[in-house]
Amino acid sequence: MSDSVFTAFLGRQQKEAAALAAASDLVDVFPVGPPPCQRYILRFSCRGLIRTENGIEEANRFEIGVNFPADYLRRAQPGEVITWFWPLDAFHPNIRPPFLCPGRLKPGTSLVDIIYQCFEIITFQKVTMREMDALNRNACAWTRKNTARFPIDKRGLKRDAIRFRVRDPRPGEEAR
Repeated sequence: MSDSVFTAFLGRQQKEAAALAAASDLVDVFPVGPPPCQRYILRFSCRGLIRTENGIEEANRFEIGVNFPADYLRRAQPGEVITWFWPLDAFHPNIRPPFLCPGRLKPGTSLVDIIYQCFEIITFQKVTMREMDALNRNACAWTRKNTARFPIDKRGLKRDAIRFRVRDPRPGEEAR
């Protein structure tokens, strides 16, 4: 890779995404290929919706591919960067496999930001409510009628920090 700026960008993405995955129970990040990686598979273990023969149901595993083209720092097209892998029956206004629309994607958007955007879409924290802008118009119409169900998963992507307060025992008491 001859572009040192892009190479440095890719190196940061892998390091920052690994740190996020280590702090989360809801996303795993799998680099594809040798470093510096341009492609990733994201596996989310959060609640979202799928359409089945029985109607709209919850699912808890979703996979997305991310690819950083060589000109990504100058130009970013969501359909070239983000690919919906699985499940193919995902039900969301912003998803029509293999497409997932995060909204406007600026050149150089970090992998961590893309992970957060995808998570917010899967869990219905981020939803397109205008059918003219939706990838899945049926899901858009259904979503407008079922807003009380959202977000589907209220957990944050990172696990909450646990705070401890340690105090010294009073004089004459044993520490337990």
